[in-house]
Amino acid sequence: MAKTSSIEKNNRRRKLAAQTAGKRKRLKEIANDLKRPAEERFAARLKLAEMPRNSNPTRIRNRCELTGRARGTYRKFKLCRNQLRELASQGRIPGIVKSSW
Repeated sequence: MAKTSSIEKNNRRRKLAAQTAGKRKRLKEIANDLKRPAEERFAARLKLAEMPRNSNPTRIRNRCELTGRARGTYRKFKLCRNQLRELASQGRIPGIVKSSW
């Protein structure tokens, strides 16, 4: 089980990224538009730099929904490899069967 503080920190990052997604998208469009004057594009880059770091979606970590484990997480199931194997062996995930030969 991961530390509760790291799980909560990641949840705060998700929330902040969702709140600032629109503003961040507009500023990036302005900054990358070569038809606009250089001063305007530079001002948009400065505003982007002033935004909180945790509002950037790349700072969000994929974590297991059950344990909070950060590594070895399958995006499709939102589970870490350990929990995925355990639940699949118990037959709790539809369509997945642990192979044996």
